Parts: sequence; C-alpha cells; structure tokens
Amino acid sequence: MQIRRRSSLWFLLPVAFNVLGGIVAYFVIRDDDPKKARSCLLLGILLAAIPVLLFVVPVLVGIAVLPHFMPHMSMQHMNYV
Repeated sequence: MQIRRRSSLWFLLPVAFNVLGGIVAYFVIRDDDPKKARSCLLLGILLAAIPVLLFVVPVLVGIAVLPHFMPHMSMQHMNYV
C-alpha cells in the first residue's frame, strides 16, 4: 500500500465543524494519509473540548467556592443540581 500525501486544507474541516469535521476528514483520508487523518480527528476533538472546559471548569469552581463567600446565607436555600 502506497501512502499518498493529502493537502493540509483537510484541517479546515475540523476547524469549521469540530468533531463532526474531524470524523469526516478521518474517514475520507485515512487510507491515503493515516497520520494526517488522525491529526484531523484529534484537532476536531480538541477544538470541541475547549469551549466545554472554558464553561464547565469555572462553573464547577464557582459552585465549590460559593458557600465560602456567602456565609450569611443558610445552607437550606442552597439547592445544588
């Protein structure tokens, strides 16, 4: 099997569509350029994880720290989901 180098423009697919673009790019170019296909898939996963981490981590830290900054409120009214 001969490995054919594919264009670096395939990286635009995961940049534009995150995980879905990475999956599409992976399955289209995996036989021709497996290293670039894997990189596209990982890029899509990474770009999808960044906004989740930017939202989830501050929310979790805020929930953990909130009772310490508001001691005047009774814990009965703190309803955590």
